[in-house]
Amino acid sequence: MAMETQRYSEFSRQFHQRVLRERIPVEGVIEVTRRCPLTCAHCYNNLPMDDVEARHNELSYEEHCRILDEITEAGCLWLLYTGGEIFARRDFLDIYTYAKQKGLLITLFTNGTLITEKVADYLAEWRPFAIEITLYGRTRETYERLTGIPGSYRRCLRGIQLLLERGLPLRLKTVAVTLNVHELWEMKRFVEDELGLQFKFDAMINPRIDCSRSPLAVRLTPEEIVALDVCDPDRASEWQRFFEKEMLPPSAETTKHIYHCGGGMTSFAIDPYGRMSICVLSHADTYDLRRGSFREGWQEFLLKVRQKEITQVTKCVLCALKPMCGMCPANGELESGHPEKPVDFLCQVAHLRAYVFGLPVPPHGDCEYCNGGSGYNALRQSAVKVLQQGQSRRHPLPVVSASHLGSSGGCVSTACSSCHFATFPEGLV
Repeated sequence: MAMETQRYSEFSRQFHQRVLRERIPVEGVIEVTRRCPLTCAHCYNNLPMDDVEARHNELSYEEHCRILDEITEAGCLWLLYTGGEIFARRDFLDIYTYAKQKGLLITLFTNGTLITEKVADYLAEWRPFAIEITLYGRTRETYERLTGIPGSYRRCLRGIQLLLERGLPLRLKTVAVTLNVHELWEMKRFVEDELGLQFKFDAMINPRIDCSRSPLAVRLTPEEIVALDVCDPDRASEWQRFFEKEMLPPSAETTKHIYHCGGGMTSFAIDPYGRMSICVLSHADTYDLRRGSFREGWQEFLLKVRQKEITQVTKCVLCALKPMCGMCPANGELESGHPEKPVDFLCQVAHLRAYVFGLPVPPHGDCEYCNGGSGYNALRQSAVKVLQQGQSRRHPLPVVSASHLGSSGGCVSTACSSCHFATFPEGLV
């Protein structure tokens, strides 16, 4: 009797269709703490290690176990542990072990500075699905200028080495900001060529979750961000493939509801104090898991959040390029004070990226970065500069040139999920 086989891609497609159709919470993010030994200039949620109030208010080990019981019963398969710094909690490995025993596929986000031989040996015995460490610079001076802590660079490299020696599934990444962008390509070379690991970076910085705008002081300009795309042919190709795959005309769903990501449909986030929300950046609507069950929070509370309807028609509503941008209700809350209000910075990045890559963009309303808008000419000039920079660098953009910018063009303004299992193309974030 012949065994029926199925391609993994087809299985994956059918699986995700079912998960979405039945609204199963298969992906979760749990922030175990916001305390961290580093004081990074760009961070959106870090608190001091000795913050007594924060430590006191964090979920206990027993509370974590109860929540893990409930999320696995509800269908969760993939779980991300993040912070702050996850190893700032002395009992984190106990929490992690319980999650492993529940059968979850676990990813760990860490800065690596608190990884010791004991921790590395434990993770080798209880292997996670993946570990991601953020490398903030290639030199000690740059790394510690960003983290603010002397000795942190050495401790990070030591943590990386300990995990490498044990063959753990490790990937490195960075956030590109004004303090370290000059070392970005050297970081990439070091990670990929010397360490033999995957490297990725992101240049999008958010205000702090208390709405402080301090991280924006080190955010790159739209021109600098898109120039990074141009100078990396792999990244440029990924953006173009992603555009071709994800660009869809506005539908009845996208023009009716605020949320279009996986939050509240297949994914959720839980903060260190037991508050569940759509994602780690969104705190406008939260459900207290200390007072109620995960099932109730998922089936009732987050469903209502997910079903919120648009109250104002903005240029984002009719934009066909939302997946390219990063704009979402959480970003609107943090940067503009309203989940539906467009974020001008993200709009500039999206338009510039479209003009540089020569992407066709249907009209989507009154937009200052469209042809005829107040910011159109300046952005087109920036696109020419970016392309010229790319063509003079070692890795020029392989597909388009500055010549296409002479024609009139449309507009790009985009939005995507801010969850950690996001819709961005593989290799970009």
